[in-house]
Amino acid sequence: MAKKFAFIGAGSLEFTRSLVTDILTFDSFKDAHFSLMDINEKRLHYALEGVKSIIEAGNYPATVSASMNRKEALEGADGVLITILQGGVEVWRYDIEIPKAYGVDICVGDTRGPSGIFRFLRTAPVMLDICKDVEKYCPNAVVLNYTNPMAMLCRYLQSESTANVTGLCHSVQGTAEMLARWIGADLKDVTYTCAGINHQAFYLEFKWKGQDAYPLIRKAIDERPEIANEEPVRNEMFRHLGYYCTESSGHNSEYNPWFRKRPDLIEKYCTHGTGWNPGEHAFLLKEYLKAEDTWEENYKKWLNDKNKNLERSGEYASNIFNAIFGDNEYFEFNGNLRNFGLIDNLPYGCCVEVPVVASKAGIRPLHVGSLPDHLAILINISARCEELAVQGCIDGDPVKIFHAICFDPLTSSVLSLEEIRDMTNAMFDKNRDYLTYFKKLRV
Repeated sequence: MAKKFAFIGAGSLEFTRSLVTDILTFDSFKDAHFSLMDINEKRLHYALEGVKSIIEAGNYPATVSASMNRKEALEGADGVLITILQGGVEVWRYDIEIPKAYGVDICVGDTRGPSGIFRFLRTAPVMLDICKDVEKYCPNAVVLNYTNPMAMLCRYLQSESTANVTGLCHSVQGTAEMLARWIGADLKDVTYTCAGINHQAFYLEFKWKGQDAYPLIRKAIDERPEIANEEPVRNEMFRHLGYYCTESSGHNSEYNPWFRKRPDLIEKYCTHGTGWNPGEHAFLLKEYLKAEDTWEENYKKWLNDKNKNLERSGEYASNIFNAIFGDNEYFEFNGNLRNFGLIDNLPYGCCVEVPVVASKAGIRPLHVGSLPDHLAILINISARCEELAVQGCIDGDPVKIFHAICFDPLTSSVLSLEEIRDMTNAMFDKNRDYLTYFKKLRV
């Protein structure tokens, strides 16, 4: 029987076309039905046309439908992919602009800190509604979430819903590919153990043909300026902490107190990197505003391209589906799940990013043990702030949100408690329409 895949937030066009292409590379899914759903009618139309064009280009016996009705999209689905964005740029721009006005220089702002927390607070009720519909209309579905902030959303959903939700981020495999390139290794010869929390996971070991590859990575960073300059923040962290982190320099510059608290440090570490997502202020906001003017034209060009790339990408989703309800080929990946005995020295029950095995038995995370003590200190701060923010969301308690922001490493390195309170209240004011579930909206 043909499998059904529901895409909630199908108007995230890049994700939709990539993940559909990936799914169709598996023999078990060549006749799949893709059910696309979005609240943006224009983007949904383009998503539908895009999937049709992929099916036509590959001559697949697959089918596709589109609806703005979530129940219709989810009914009977085997796999669900969530790629939503709650609130457009006219709302989330303040996640970046308000902290900047108070002296907190944000680059991306989609994961943690004041920006990530308010993005979470806006998104959580909608994500829970989606999962409650999954419980009703496709209770056995495998749900894979790509929406940020990954850790807080997954932690929230995995405690408030019975839906089988796992969070996916491409930073683990993406960074592994980058490090392999730096040392001239074929990725198929590389093995690693990576663990922590989303965007702050570290390669506890990184091996090439069974040998420790960290000395080769250090040598590449020290001797090749183009590599040293590609990821200045992460490379500096690696030099001093001894382990490489999974997310880009722009992101990582926000998650600690070392790089963005003074203009001279921003200039030195966060302005001239050559890799994706350099660390200048409000990078994501600038890119999003630019994309608003160009996405339709670019997507039409892709639609009209008769030579579409139908090769499988490095995203995990299709492999996970195939392992569980396709041809049952065992697949190991890094996923975001609650810490029930997975990492010994991170908070019990927080959301961690750890090695996971997918098979016909389902999704099973692996026990990692303890992180190196100094990494655990850094990650514990972020994880505990996220735990407090999630509890503040569940309770509708603005004071818990304020306290979660108080201990954010970057925020606390530049602001006083009174300034943090004023900034938090300003952010509550701008998000008022999205936070009606809070008891009050001032600290």
